[in-house]
Amino acid sequence: MTESQRNTESRQNTETQQSTESRQTSAAAAPILVLGATGKTGRRIVPRLRAAGHTVRAASRSGETRFDWTDRATWAPVLSGVRALYLVAPEDPEPVVDFVKQAKEAGVRRFVVLSGRGVDVSGEAFLPGMWRAERAVAEAGVDWSVIRANNFAQNFSEDFFHALLLAGRLALPVGDATPEPFVDVEDIADVAVALLTEDGHTHRVYELSGPRALSYTEAVAEVAAASGREMRYETLTPEDFLAELAADGVPEALAEELTALFTFVSEGHLSPVATGVRDVLGREPRDFREYVRAAASAGAWK
Repeated sequence: MTESQRNTESRQNTETQQSTESRQTSAAAAPILVLGATGKTGRRIVPRLRAAGHTVRAASRSGETRFDWTDRATWAPVLSGVRALYLVAPEDPEPVVDFVKQAKEAGVRRFVVLSGRGVDVSGEAFLPGMWRAERAVAEAGVDWSVIRANNFAQNFSEDFFHALLLAGRLALPVGDATPEPFVDVEDIADVAVALLTEDGHTHRVYELSGPRALSYTEAVAEVAAASGREMRYETLTPEDFLAELAADGVPEALAEELTALFTFVSEGHLSPVATGVRDVLGREPRDFREYVRAAASAGAWK
């Protein structure tokens, strides 16, 4: 090979390497879209991604970037240039398939879907958006991963259970014979970040739970002990639970969905401890007691 040929080959190799590096840099700079960015999981995922150096498009109806499932004019702007997507499905499953299709056409290639344990059994009987989202990404020919999570530990301090516990009584149609390993949302956020940014999780369903199953009576007792407040748990029949929700002014459709959900929980579908946190992160999930102590220290039940 002549000196001229060697120089030409060297120049071509350098140009190829620079082109590859440029494409890689461009892909890494492309934003990760987080739907539900102000929600329980999204508001924990966004800062984790940013702290790791990723560009994030935080989307919700009231957040940094406006996104509304019912306003399709908001879809294209949030999807533009996106490389990966954290998908929290709406309660109404109707727009999910069209959104996933539009996302794929916009160039999104990695989808991480938040779902719930047991949806493979319940299907669209309740929370139908989750099951529809799972099927939509599985059929789209994209890189997808699914997180099927137990009920959140944070429900006791940030959501439906919180006000009831402050009033001193949590009552559900779930008996003490049906324990549940509540999952810490901080663990869900860590897993979601890994699935959005690491390779090796394509076409995988990860079931996430805490490390220990406990009854609602035991869970409420731990909250009461840590908070210093009087709290109790009461088991209701589905009929009594539905009646209480109606008396509290909960819309009929939502009351029926909640009743179906907790009746499903009472059948034990969510009771086994899952290994998803360990499978993805290589560590054990956070225990419910650890969550309770931290929440109590932060004043969750003052």
